[in-house]
Amino acid sequence: MLNTYIISANMEEIKLPNWLEKRYSILWNAFQNSTFRMEDAVEILDEKIKDSKDQVAVILSELRRNGWLKVEFDPEDARKRIYRLRSREEIISEILSVNQNKLTRGEIEALLKKAADLIRTRVDYTFILVLLFYKRISDKWEIEYEKAYKEALEDGLSEEEAREEAKSSIYHDFDLPEEYLWENIRKDTARLPEKFSQALKAIAERNPELKDVFENIDFIQFASSRENAEILRQLVEIFSAKPLHYVSPDILGDAYEWILHYFAPQKAKEGEVYTPREVIKLLVEILDPKPGESVYDPACGSGGMLILSYKHVENEHGKEEAEKLFLFGQEANYKTLALARMNLYIHDI
Repeated sequence: MLNTYIISANMEEIKLPNWLEKRYSILWNAFQNSTFRMEDAVEILDEKIKDSKDQVAVILSELRRNGWLKVEFDPEDARKRIYRLRSREEIISEILSVNQNKLTRGEIEALLKKAADLIRTRVDYTFILVLLFYKRISDKWEIEYEKAYKEALEDGLSEEEAREEAKSSIYHDFDLPEEYLWENIRKDTARLPEKFSQALKAIAERNPELKDVFENIDFIQFASSRENAEILRQLVEIFSAKPLHYVSPDILGDAYEWILHYFAPQKAKEGEVYTPREVIKLLVEILDPKPGESVYDPACGSGGMLILSYKHVENEHGKEEAEKLFLFGQEANYKTLALARMNLYIHDI
């Protein structure tokens, strides 16, 4: 009964697309944990479902990308590869191990309440949101780096070459200089304001889409008083207490919006930054957007209607179909626009 629960609880995380699932099952029945070569896979898949050699190359590539296939050099011919499928049990075990490192909704809310209690109304709450966003993209960069590094080693690169390859922007959501990763900034506690200011400038230059997010945030000015400098140090330590690698986008997104609601109650009532989600949810349900359609919010604030429109399509039709939705938002206030950009990313949109 326990095993049944574990599998069903994580089915969405281990599920492959139907076409790929079918071919994995055929290959698993043929080879299980044994190694095999490309020509072996071509023979089996051609016999069972008439896949061509080019199609088999795509299949193996997709299985590897999804973590279901390991690739090594062929000991008989270094120009070729040998393959080994990973079992479902192995995949589930890995997911459970990852899940143990995931923050729960309660843990992330407790962390943010500490940050909220620290700043109260003394400083702009936007700094909490920016730090949360920065920590998220930095932690995610490290996970993306590790994955790219392992793949580069499997492709035959040396360790030094693999490290350089894994830093390439093509493997990352955002192009971050290694010196400005969260943990590297955190080490220099005496120069946190300068380090964060330099980091925001460097990242905005490498990622123009983040210019609106970072250009109005001045950590040096923020920490000009001794009290604020200490608040910044404590905020950094609060966010450093937990990794944000594997936090669910839904949980992190809800936490982000909790901050918006907590610190801007009057603005929330006015609808400038945060429109009550019950109002937006009703509107979205009336509109009932479909995959391939467009949703436009001419005064998008922090992006709530765009996010709930996406979630509506995802709940009704699945994530792949939600990706076919076109979201357009317009906002006159640059600071609020930055909140919307961060909010969408944190929701994994």
